Amino acid sequence: MLKRAKNRKSKVELLPEEIRTSIGALIRSGNMLQKDILAAVNEMIDEAGLPEDAKISRTSFNRYAQRMENRGARIREAREVAEVWTTKLGDAPVSEVGKLLQEFVRTMAFETSMHMMDQAGEEGADPIPPKALGQLALVVQRIESAAMISTKVEKEIRKAFAEQAASEVEAVVKKAGISADTAADIKKHILGIA
Repeated sequence: MLKRAKNRKSKVELLPEEIRTSIGALIRSGNMLQKDILAAVNEMIDEAGLPEDAKISRTSFNRYAQRMENRGARIREAREVAEVWTTKLGDAPVSEVGKLLQEFVRTMAFETSMHMMDQAGEEGADPIPPKALGQLALVVQRIESAAMISTKVEKEIRKAFAEQAASEVEAVVKKAGISADTAADIKKHILGIA
């Protein structure tokens, strides 16, 4: 019974999109008290010609506003974290940033799967929908595929760099009058690092 109530849309979510958009803008602006926003919303409902039972109660609006504030806080937190890491990793090689992002997504996929398992383990809970499992599996597959591609590209870059360095070293060594065998050994050593 509780599960069904949890999935039911709130009165605010059932309103037409233009009214919901206005509610979001009013909440985000921070210029009005909740009671004033509620009065404005109920006025919009009247103006739209919606039935009287479409009007929002104070309790319903407070719950909706709190949910929106929580979502906004999570978005702000995500932006702050991204800004910190972007600043910190600004000089890091792209592959390192890519690896970090892959690790973030791996962690989110793990946390999501744990949350799904916890919910499915509750008494009377519905099993995990196959579609959700399929989407999670696809995310994991894409993460691993991206990691493999990233590793391959990194190896190719290292190899190309080593080949270029080896050629330049060989030219400098020959100019310096070092024997061809020694130059070949140096080149082989540089190429062995890649």
